[in-house]
Amino acid sequence: MALVMKQVTDDKKCHLDLLLLADEQESMVDRYLDRGDMFVFADGDAVVGECVVTDEGSGVCELKNIAVRPDCQRRGFGREMIEMVIRHYGGKFGTMIVGTGDVPSTVGFYKECGFEYSHRIPGFFTDNYDHPIVEDGILLRDMVCFRHPIP
Repeated sequence: MALVMKQVTDDKKCHLDLLLLADEQESMVDRYLDRGDMFVFADGDAVVGECVVTDEGSGVCELKNIAVRPDCQRRGFGREMIEMVIRHYGGKFGTMIVGTGDVPSTVGFYKECGFEYSHRIPGFFTDNYDHPIVEDGILLRDMVCFRHPIP
């Protein structure tokens, strides 16, 4: 695996199919896409994933969206993407945060990547999405937030 990370500055919506894998409501993606740094990750000529990171102020950045193509999942790409982004922001931010649904597989992924539990936002998914969000058979209600120090 030799991922290459490239920043996307124009036409970020051309990667909408990937963005919607991680955040399935386009109006929610629109809330952060323009103000965020977008990166695509390629293995050779093939884009395998993307992420969007925003500056939340006070030395904190937020991983707003991270997605790996379904046919490339469970092969270590997501973990490598996070490692590359954390290295990229070294010296620029002190902490990266991420919010996600309270689903064991996703929570486990972030913990394996070195994130630690921070807090919970009750009702985030039920209050902000126009339809029920179900992941791994679980109806999402609260957002669980994690933090990772950036060296």
